[in-house]
Amino acid sequence: MEGGTVGSLSLPLGSDCRTPRSSRRPPWESPAATAQPAPAVPPVLGHLLEAQRQGCCMRGRRGDRMTINIQEHMAINVCPGPIRPIRQISDYFPRRGPGPEGGGGGFGEAPAHLAPLALAPPAALLGATTPEDGDEVDNYDSDDTTALGMLEFDLLYDQASCTLHCSILRAKGLKPMDFNGLADPYVKLHLLPGACKANKLKTKTQRNTLNPVWNEDLMYSGITDDDITHKVLRISVCDEDKLSHNEFIGEIRVPLRRLKPSQKKHFNICLERQVPLASPSSMSAALRGISCYLKELEQVEQGPGLLEERGRILLSLSYSSRRQGLLVGIVRCAHLAAMDVNGYSDPYVKTYLRPDVDKKSKHKTCVKKKTLNPEFNEEFFYEMELSALATKTLEVTVWDYDIGKSNDFIGGVSLGPGTRGEARKHWSDCLQQPDTTLERWHTLTSELPQAAGALPSA
Repeated sequence: MEGGTVGSLSLPLGSDCRTPRSSRRPPWESPAATAQPAPAVPPVLGHLLEAQRQGCCMRGRRGDRMTINIQEHMAINVCPGPIRPIRQISDYFPRRGPGPEGGGGGFGEAPAHLAPLALAPPAALLGATTPEDGDEVDNYDSDDTTALGMLEFDLLYDQASCTLHCSILRAKGLKPMDFNGLADPYVKLHLLPGACKANKLKTKTQRNTLNPVWNEDLMYSGITDDDITHKVLRISVCDEDKLSHNEFIGEIRVPLRRLKPSQKKHFNICLERQVPLASPSSMSAALRGISCYLKELEQVEQGPGLLEERGRILLSLSYSSRRQGLLVGIVRCAHLAAMDVNGYSDPYVKTYLRPDVDKKSKHKTCVKKKTLNPEFNEEFFYEMELSALATKTLEVTVWDYDIGKSNDFIGGVSLGPGTRGEARKHWSDCLQQPDTTLERWHTLTSELPQAAGALPSA
């Protein structure tokens, strides 16, 4: 055989099979007429063409075929070279090292080729307005690009009137919650620990905005110095959804001990996520034990807060030397727990002076319809010697009136020598200061006095 077979072409031996067929010129074309500059071939493509040509030559003899792995040709001259380190964000900020005066020659110096960023003043970063004279500003986590947004508000504790004023000003850069890329935000306030429904305050809803402005003033009544010491104000921002459940955006928790009496404090803080607790089934035995321990520790730290708070009541006590008796005033209640399906209650107050042998010490106010902050302004008189009151206990209970069924217990408080805290102090001050009217706020708890529980529908 005079020639080898390559594919479907018969070539004579000694011919150059590496020459592409398309590059062979007819005899009537001169080389000078068809001479054109060769196009530049990328390195990788050149290796592929070379691999094809070599494979073509090595099939010159039938049955003698040498295969060349294409990966070997792809690996030639395709190495990206040495990997360079990526600059970290911390490289752009100057850090003080252990050298003299905290700078120079230390490991904390910024690289010479990186210029530190110019830091703007906090007011410029937060975009906050300058507060009034005498106000205290509290700013931190001032990143305008936070994923949840920022909330601006003021807090003021009025010690004279026992009120906490919460001014919800505005929010900025909230997280989109709706399909249109916007949200319908509103703000909720809770005092912790305590019954959430009893002390919940809420702003109006701003529609279709990520930068809402409320400028609303919400007020808590019956806030004592003891509340300022151990309570925490939880401020939640939520998205209202009429077709489904409202969605949580973020929250802020402010310990009330950071407030000073009669001094407004300004806040401009980033919202934080609500960290859900893992379910007991998904936790290991060790984590379940730690979780139970932390709950027990929290209950021990709360002390009297173990009982669920059901609201506040303002009582006035005065012993009249002229009339020889105790005058008990039921002034008002605030933030009562909702007992009806409409989110309200129909509250009234009952009082007992224990022990009550003759069962004649019960007094009851009128019923206030559909309210959680009723005002009674009613007084009851107990004729008794001052010395006898030293062994008596005043029981005050608040009930929700229902038609056709037993009334619901909302909360109660006892004042006497056997009580503790503010209740005992109020009672002792009344006995030590006759003919003086003393008004104090008291916390209603879920504890039902045994004697009062015997007559739920009275």
